[in-house]
Amino acid sequence: MARIIAIANQKGGVGKTTTAINLSACLAEKGQKVLTVDIDPQGNTSSGLGIDKNNVENSIYQMMIGECSLEECRIINQYQNLDVLPSNVNLAGAEIELIGIDHREFILKDHLDKVKEEYDFILIDCPPSLSTLTVNAMTAADTVLVPIQCEFYALEGLTQLIHTINLVKQRLNPTLEIEGVVFTMFDARTNLSLEVVENVKQNLRQNIYKTIIPRNVRLAEAPSHGIPINIYDPKSAGADGYRQLAEEVIDREKNENIFTKINEEKKTKKLFRKNK
Repeated sequence: MARIIAIANQKGGVGKTTTAINLSACLAEKGQKVLTVDIDPQGNTSSGLGIDKNNVENSIYQMMIGECSLEECRIINQYQNLDVLPSNVNLAGAEIELIGIDHREFILKDHLDKVKEEYDFILIDCPPSLSTLTVNAMTAADTVLVPIQCEFYALEGLTQLIHTINLVKQRLNPTLEIEGVVFTMFDARTNLSLEVVENVKQNLRQNIYKTIIPRNVRLAEAPSHGIPINIYDPKSAGADGYRQLAEEVIDREKNENIFTKINEEKKTKKLFRKNK
């Protein structure tokens, strides 16, 4: 069954879409079956994965308002092991069209529940705002991955994002957790990047991934060609960074499965002793 990860940060320009594109591609490269869900009306994840977002027959917009099924929206094998639910600017209208609809926060979850057995990971690229679309993503997700740019205002808005995650957990999705924070656009030549990393580590009581994504020219170029970095320039620092992040994400999944299995065994033994 898929682990569903929403990639979110309402602050723009932090590498959220870059992370969605390249983490998806690197997970797929490692043999994981991945579904990438673009729920941002800008549709940058779709175009970054080589999809002509303005000419798709059905996008996630039609799926959200009930005009098509997930299967009719899904693009199979955009890359090996990687399927996509594309988005475009039409999705901006969904905010208004969903007003008054019962259980509108669960629309995406209801669709993904039907296919999550088919995947190892489902990654959702959220819009840079705390909107109905973002709430839909968090309601559907198991965890939220937060990219943070290594710059002076790195923590700006993060408190509000964590507050929103906690509200969704209280009211809509009790199992939602913060997957962790990943640093992006790190420039080892500047003291500022180093200071930001240390500051966040000292002040943020959340999981922080060891992998730090570097500021990299090839990483910035890849989306304009509609190709993930691991294919556009496999030997670049950006490709290495996202491969390492993919390994961490996979390892965390394995460790959580082991931990869950151990807990279940303990419960079984305890129940056995109690009934003996």
